[in-house]
Amino acid sequence: MVIAVVLTLLGFAVVGKAFYIMTAKKQYWTDVADRLKRDSVSVKPNRGNILSSDGQLMATSIPEYKIYMDFKAAAFEEGDSLWLDKLDSICEGLHQIFPSRTAAEFRQHLEEGRHKEWKNRKTGKMEVGSRWWNIWPKRIDYGTYMEVRQLPFFNMSKNKSGFTEEVFNARRRPFGSLAMRTVGGLMLAKDSAYFGLELSCDSFLRGTPGITGRRKVLNKYMNIPVTLPVDGCDIVTTIDVNMQDLAERALLDMLKSPQVNGEMGVAILMEVKTGDVKAIVNMMKNENGDYIEGVNSAISYRCEPGSVFKTASILVALDDEVLGKNPKDTSYIIHTGCGVQPMYGREMKDHNWRRGGYGDINVARTLEVSSNIGVSHVIDKFYHQEAERYVKGLYRVGIGQDLGLQNILPGYRKPLIRMPQRKKNGRYDDNWYATTLPWMSIGYETQIAPINTVAFYNAIANDGKMMRPRFIKQVVKNGETVMEFPPEVIKERIAKPQAIKTIQTILEHVVSQGLGRKAGSELFKVAGKTGTAQVSQGKAGYKSGTVKYWLSFAGYFPADEPRYSCIVCIKKSGLPASGGGMSGVVFHHIAEGVMARHLKLSVEDAHDENSVVIPDVKAGDAESANYILSGIGSSTRVKQSQAAYRDNVMPDVTGMGAKDAVYLLERRGLKVRLQGRGAVKSQSLPAGRDIVAGSECTLTLH
Repeated sequence: MVIAVVLTLLGFAVVGKAFYIMTAKKQYWTDVADRLKRDSVSVKPNRGNILSSDGQLMATSIPEYKIYMDFKAAAFEEGDSLWLDKLDSICEGLHQIFPSRTAAEFRQHLEEGRHKEWKNRKTGKMEVGSRWWNIWPKRIDYGTYMEVRQLPFFNMSKNKSGFTEEVFNARRRPFGSLAMRTVGGLMLAKDSAYFGLELSCDSFLRGTPGITGRRKVLNKYMNIPVTLPVDGCDIVTTIDVNMQDLAERALLDMLKSPQVNGEMGVAILMEVKTGDVKAIVNMMKNENGDYIEGVNSAISYRCEPGSVFKTASILVALDDEVLGKNPKDTSYIIHTGCGVQPMYGREMKDHNWRRGGYGDINVARTLEVSSNIGVSHVIDKFYHQEAERYVKGLYRVGIGQDLGLQNILPGYRKPLIRMPQRKKNGRYDDNWYATTLPWMSIGYETQIAPINTVAFYNAIANDGKMMRPRFIKQVVKNGETVMEFPPEVIKERIAKPQAIKTIQTILEHVVSQGLGRKAGSELFKVAGKTGTAQVSQGKAGYKSGTVKYWLSFAGYFPADEPRYSCIVCIKKSGLPASGGGMSGVVFHHIAEGVMARHLKLSVEDAHDENSVVIPDVKAGDAESANYILSGIGSSTRVKQSQAAYRDNVMPDVTGMGAKDAVYLLERRGLKVRLQGRGAVKSQSLPAGRDIVAGSECTLTLH
């Protein structure tokens, strides 16, 4: 019974104490909870780097800081005397670091923050002194941050001075805008990638955030790591920085030239065997007239490619053997006449129609001179009744191939080549006209991005094997390869071997004896095809106001042992407009610049093995001279005259340097006078005669 009473009283005591704590002591324990607080903070990992093919940094992360003042810090609670004492020094120091703002302006700005009134949401009371007052409105780098951190007052502990910072993971490209649209970028405000390799490889580059538990004890925080962050991987691209710079400068020089004044330019350089994209340039003119990497037009700008498409048309005809059973035979004759021929109610014209046209030419010559009539005649004659066969042939040879780059470079747009559809009565659908096939054969009625065109020409250079353009070689973490992206074959063969050999020969002749001469080189063979197409202005068509042109040259080099394929495209308004004379010239500069990097130069290469090299040795100390000659591997030796060893006989000093000659003569008691500079040409006292001490000898130098 006693035990029951005791337990009952104890229960009432516990309940009473709890009620007391919940009511009378509520504010006290709330304040204790505020002083002792736990939460979890996400810790950002370091974003991986993007590297060139030879390991140079193309994109990397560096810390940036925004700096603030907390005017509710301990130093301000104790009084403003220290702040006021150091304020002039602080403002003068800030002015030295940020010269665009005077010390007086800094003082006014900081004092404004110190006296700013704001409402405390917790207490509902008005307080004085901002908690997050910008010292400088922009982000600063680490070096600048450390300079500010060392100023008076700011160099105290953060809890006391109130000086604090917010750290950002900024993305920087050491090579500036070089390959910017391909490398990609980040939206710094959201720390998220939004184009290029930064976006497609974001899962590799981003890494995994960590978690840190934060415990607040009184006015200080203790960080307790829970999960460590895992830094992102590095991406090794196929881009060669030197080739990229070379291609960009060559294209910009042409775009800026007065005769071109281009609106847009594209250049892509690929490695034939691997499909590695070594350079990709995308230039467009902005509102200020400057050229920038605004859009990745190389992969996204689909347009009518023009005459570079004719190569695909002729390759289809050769592969289908419609010109004859032997693909080597290109003797089929086309009557181009005076350069103008009617075709289903429209006129097909060659570029030289005002000069009388080309007359009768064979198929090979048709490509060499880029005859519209010749190519359209061949395709219309043999495929007019079976247009599906021709279009299927285009996909077969790879010009219409979807390269599957959507996941590698966001923005890629696959080719659009219309497939004709037949009605039940056997006729073609209403969107397929009699003129569609002839104009399609010369590069109109299709939409193809430059990356697809260069991949097609790369396949021709690679003996028919089509490679997928490769932009990423491997993913690396701490020096070890995490994932590799090997070269990938899309098509083992785009056409019969003999058809490929024939088209290779024709493309060589386009440069050596056709319209592509300006793309060639005297040092190595080049193969390729020019293209000049009018650009449609949408609903306005091709002739609305000033005519716009799409100029291109696509090819490969060296033609006899292809190593690189390349395409150069330029969009401009008005005449003159020449694919060979403008884009071809850029191709020429890129090709010669790239091949020059592969030259192996050494002193031995310049040495003629049949020549006899005798070092030019002045007379003088024969022993020293012979020691030097022996050291450089020369068999030449210098003989010292016997007179040079006898102190009472005048030596022969002709040919010696002035220093050696004066030394020998003054040693023998002679006075020496010099006239001129260089080696001794003559001496006033002849060699071999007896010396009279104190005599004067004049040496005439060269």
